[in-house]
Parts: sequence; structure tokens; C-alpha cells
Amino acid sequence: MKAVRQLWLSLAWVLIALASGTAQTPLVSHVFIVVEENHNYTSVIGSSAMPYLNNLVSKYGLATQYYANTHPSIGNYFMLTAGQIYTNNDAYVPPPTGLSIDNVVRHLLSAGKTWKAYEESLPSVGYLSPDTAYYARRHCPLSYFSDVMGSSVQRMNLVPFTQLATDLANHHLPNYSFITPNLIDDAHNGTLAQADGWLKTHIAPLIASSDFQQSGLLIIVFDESATDNTHGGGRVAMVVVSARAKIGYKSITFYQHQSTLRLMMQALGLNSFAGAAGNAPAMTEFFK
Repeated sequence: MKAVRQLWLSLAWVLIALASGTAQTPLVSHVFIVVEENHNYTSVIGSSAMPYLNNLVSKYGLATQYYANTHPSIGNYFMLTAGQIYTNNDAYVPPPTGLSIDNVVRHLLSAGKTWKAYEESLPSVGYLSPDTAYYARRHCPLSYFSDVMGSSVQRMNLVPFTQLATDLANHHLPNYSFITPNLIDDAHNGTLAQADGWLKTHIAPLIASSDFQQSGLLIIVFDESATDNTHGGGRVAMVVVSARAKIGYKSITFYQHQSTLRLMMQALGLNSFAGAAGNAPAMTEFFK
């Protein structure tokens, strides 16, 4: 009888834990981040110019109190990948062997994880030279780090965006993907409608894929606001897409880019984090 009573008590505690709704960051095989450019939260969320993105908001998770860290772009890109604002100089040129600071690539490699930066309008694999046409190197932060620049192997993970469709079709996606539309398609030089059309064309097939539905997490986030300096870089849109995300969830918690970095690293099962990601608020509330 004592054993039966203990079993019932154990089951009761399990039911209580389930009922409490305590969420955890799901472990996935693939994380993706798409970074858009320079628009206020109120210009994006609810905008008729971005029906596809707002449809994702209705199906997945939205951070309603999410703020960029700084102005201009490059400091935010460093926060998203290194957990620190290394520079606010968009014209920054790294040393010949790369910037030797802690960063997400270093942690991924230590954990045996794979990665790629899919860069639209990148002229060639491993390209490390200045801007060309609609490609802006400051929007490809992984290309600055010594872990990439100093390695002939890792440089080959800087690839033109067209490679994503090939990798998706061949079920050869890396664990971590940093996706950058070009200056037209990220709403920097182009319109929000153009950015939304790009997402619908290129990101909808990714979300619909079996690889993503089974074990994927996608973040779509704007790097900085257009006219707002609140908390450094202003209030921006940040959307969490996953089969394990709560449906239509809207968070009112204050977050910044370091929490997004932490989320991506946690989702891949990493137990060490780059820079401010180590102490950033976890974004577990978005998940079932």
C-alpha cells in the first residue's frame, strides 16, 4: 500500500507540474535568424505593407516590448552574435586575421555544431571584401570574427543566399543559420512591402519544410528602429516561429538582442554563451 501511495503522489506532482505550464526552451536541430532593417515596431506590426509577417505573428510568438541595443546597425549585429556592442562604426574594418572576441561561432564549433551565414548578393563563397552592389558586410557580422576570417575552412561557411534553397532541398541545413537579405530586401533601401514579399517567397518554404516542422526555430527581428532611441536602439519587431511556439502568443516582457542570442544558443543545447547572452533574460515563455 505504501508503494502504491507513493506512486500516486509522484503522479500527482507530475500533473501539478504540467498544469503549472512551466515552459522551457525546446531543443532543436536547426535555428535560423533573419535580420531586417531600420523600422519602428509600430511601422511593422499591424501594417498592411507586411501581411505575411503579420500572419506569422498571428500563428506564432511576438515580443511586444523588444528593444534594439544601439544605433547604427553594426552594434546590434555584434550584440546578436557576440553578446556585446563592439563598435558603433558601420565602416569598421577588422584586423587581417579577424576580430578576436567571444562569439557564437566559437561556441558552436566547441560544441561540434555546424553553421552558415546565408548572405543575399554575396558575390562568392568566403567573400571578405568591402560592400558590393546591395551586399553590406556590416550586416554579416560572422564575417568579422577571427574564428571565421582566420580559418580557410570556416570562411567557406559564408555563402550566397541562393545556397539556402539547395541545402533545404538536400536536407543539409546547418545547426545555426544567419540569414541576411540584401539592402533592398531587408527594408534598408527598399520598402516594407518588398521585405515582406521576400519573406513570403523565401522563408515560407523553409517554415513549411519537414526539417523545420520537426526540429526548427526561426527568429525574424529588426536590427534597430528608424526614429526611436528608447533603451539604446528603440522598440522593434521580433517574431518567434516554431512548431513548439505558443499560438498567437504576445509577450510583454522587456527583451533585447542578447536574449535572442541566448535563445538560439539554448535551443541548440549549448551550455555556454557569448558575452551578455550569459546573463540575458531567457525567452522560454514563448514555448508550449
